[in-house]
Amino acid sequence: MGGEWANWLGPAEWQAVRLSLRVSFWATICSLPLGVLVAYALARWDFWGKQVLNGLVHLPLILPPVVTGYLLLMVFGRRGAVGQFLDQWFGIVLSFRWTGAAVAAAIMACPLMVRAIRLAIEAVDPKLEAAASTLGASKLWVFATVTLPLILSGIIAGAILAFAKAIGEFGATITFVSNIPGQTQTIPSAIYAFLQVPGGESAASRLVIIAVVIAMTALVVSEVLARRVARRVAGS
Repeated sequence: MGGEWANWLGPAEWQAVRLSLRVSFWATICSLPLGVLVAYALARWDFWGKQVLNGLVHLPLILPPVVTGYLLLMVFGRRGAVGQFLDQWFGIVLSFRWTGAAVAAAIMACPLMVRAIRLAIEAVDPKLEAAASTLGASKLWVFATVTLPLILSGIIAGAILAFAKAIGEFGATITFVSNIPGQTQTIPSAIYAFLQVPGGESAASRLVIIAVVIAMTALVVSEVLARRVARRVAGS
């Protein structure tokens, strides 16, 4: 079976698939803690600027992806304020690197992650958290022992959706890190590149099939987990 897959995809296609999985994995893992924190803040806290934060979180869904990529280039590029600092002091370069692709994918996927986790938190009865607090538990302990177990499936669902979104990210990524084979060329950018050359349609079609399979699998798993969250909360 492995040999059949190896023959079905060419070296450049396999390279794009591996890089996409790597970028999407790290984009999801690195953005997950911040996603949980932001989702909890939007669901449970009242503070000045809450609507501004909510707008910023969802802004990548509204802005053209190319605009998001350009803003990333201005901020995290070697001449950008943050990018220049990271380069000079830590030797970290994000623009035109796979790490930059992970940053772009994380930002584009974050709204879906935050929304899924926020809905899971809002489904939890605050009285359960209040009851634990009256017994002397700290807020962090209440979250770890009461809230987190109830929203765990929601967190997983949000992470899966973010992973699927990161797999399909194109506009922001190609603007920020370009389309360099073996370095920044993910599945979407590889499809675009194959469609620009004669005879590349078959390779592009194979990558399209892989992208569709990954996306559909993620959506099905996310839906199953979301229903499981609803049943668990209803049962509590």
